[in-house]
Amino acid sequence: MSLAYDSPRPADPTAWRTRDILVAAVIGVAFGVAFVAFNATWEVLAFAGPARYIVYGWWLIPAIVGPLVIRKPGAALFTEMVAAGLSTILGNQWGPDALLSGFVQGAAAELVFAFTLYRRWSWPVLAVAGLAAGAAAWVHDWALYFPTFGLDVMLVIGAFMAVSAVAILPVVAILLVRALRQTGVLEGFPA
Repeated sequence: MSLAYDSPRPADPTAWRTRDILVAAVIGVAFGVAFVAFNATWEVLAFAGPARYIVYGWWLIPAIVGPLVIRKPGAALFTEMVAAGLSTILGNQWGPDALLSGFVQGAAAELVFAFTLYRRWSWPVLAVAGLAAGAAAWVHDWALYFPTFGLDVMLVIGAFMAVSAVAILPVVAILLVRALRQTGVLEGFPA
């Protein structure tokens, strides 16, 4: 009779822990609430025409911040969907379409992180993920809200969205996560 003990297999590094789910949900909820204020600001910025799209990256932040903290498959989609869902429940001018928008944005960013096998978290990777999320949002918005707009107008809108997604979004996400780490609330999450 052998008393040998088989040690359990090492934990799957891609498996979500309860704390991963809770932190991702809190990130999504925080941005969902913030979206309500930003949605109102978006309407005020209508006077700027296509230039207002320079701040479009605000809606993409959960798809970058979530995975930057959690670093597991599904974090971009999960946090973006929680934020979009809460924004829908609290009321927004787009109604349930915010869920579709959140889905395409989160899924596009998720594809970029999946391509790196969830191992690369550098500024260029975050910028490409932001660009992918922005491109998905651009296609979504063109198809649903601006089907009569000419290519020239949509390219201008797309250029502003790209600048927002590539230059502003990753910097804001990195600074936000860095600030959260300094408070200690992200202890136990990869740095």
